[in-house]
Amino acid sequence: MVTMLAIEDIKAVLELVKDPEIPVLSVEDMGIIRDVRYLDGRLQIVITPTYSGCPAMDVIEEDISTMLKLHAIDDFDINTELSPAWTTDWITADGREKLRAFGIAPPTGKSKGALLGHDVVGCPQCSSTNTVMVSEFGSTACKAHYKCQECLEPFDYFKCV
Repeated sequence: MVTMLAIEDIKAVLELVKDPEIPVLSVEDMGIIRDVRYLDGRLQIVITPTYSGCPAMDVIEEDISTMLKLHAIDDFDINTELSPAWTTDWITADGREKLRAFGIAPPTGKSKGALLGHDVVGCPQCSSTNTVMVSEFGSTACKAHYKCQECLEPFDYFKCV
């Protein structure tokens, strides 16, 4: 007989799976886990990449599989859904705070206004809004590089998508 765990218990296990690019965030924080459900008694984990060519998705899928098996959850499928596409709106409020504490300015608003110079990006170090964009590309393609004019610290801004 297969014991079906509660969805909330499974989500608690998935919270332990870290994003390989930003390890202070879990895949839950990033909004990569789209759904957790049972289908005909079999656990289904539905994931969505942050973009269709994301090279980390194989690692994320393997990390999810490993974490579930470490918690004696062996009967599951991991399915990838591309539509609707992931957006930064799916990053949780907790995830945004973790980004800020890690020194990365979280995405602001729901547009690309910050990259076009219309929105203000606050410094994650001193909270000043006296910042300037140095480059549209930061340490990874999903981030822009900024500098704080008050504390002079450089920082990444997680672009809105």
